[in-house]
Amino acid sequence: MKLSKKADYGLIALKHLATHSGASYSATDIAEVYGISTPLMAKVLQKLAKGGLLIARYGSSGGYTLARDPSRITALDAIKAIDGPLFITSCVTSHGECDLSTTCSIREPLRRVNESILEVLDKVTISQMTDEAPLSEVVELRV
Repeated sequence: MKLSKKADYGLIALKHLATHSGASYSATDIAEVYGISTPLMAKVLQKLAKGGLLIARYGSSGGYTLARDPSRITALDAIKAIDGPLFITSCVTSHGECDLSTTCSIREPLRRVNESILEVLDKVTISQMTDEAPLSEVVELRV
């Protein structure tokens, strides 16, 4: 499983806005800091705004700001806003059927793995990503 570049860039943008709270930044502002294509960053920011994570202000003094406190925005929120639902395999979806659905022995274990990944991503907040604390202190993975 791998996050899309857009999801990566969305997390970068959210962290940037959380780190520089109160200020409004354009797609160009953020893209230039991280060496990302401005049109691509603009698309990512638009998706985050449509997903309710950012507020877009238009005009000469416009730009993007966080729609809520970074402690209330999770990595999962960002990924869903950009990529939609996250599944490690198609059989985990509500309408995922394959030729082996009647004899498959891994569907339930994969569903549990997918659920665990979603739980972890839903626990990691943007404010935690801005902290200097090691990630092991942020999220505990249990097998």
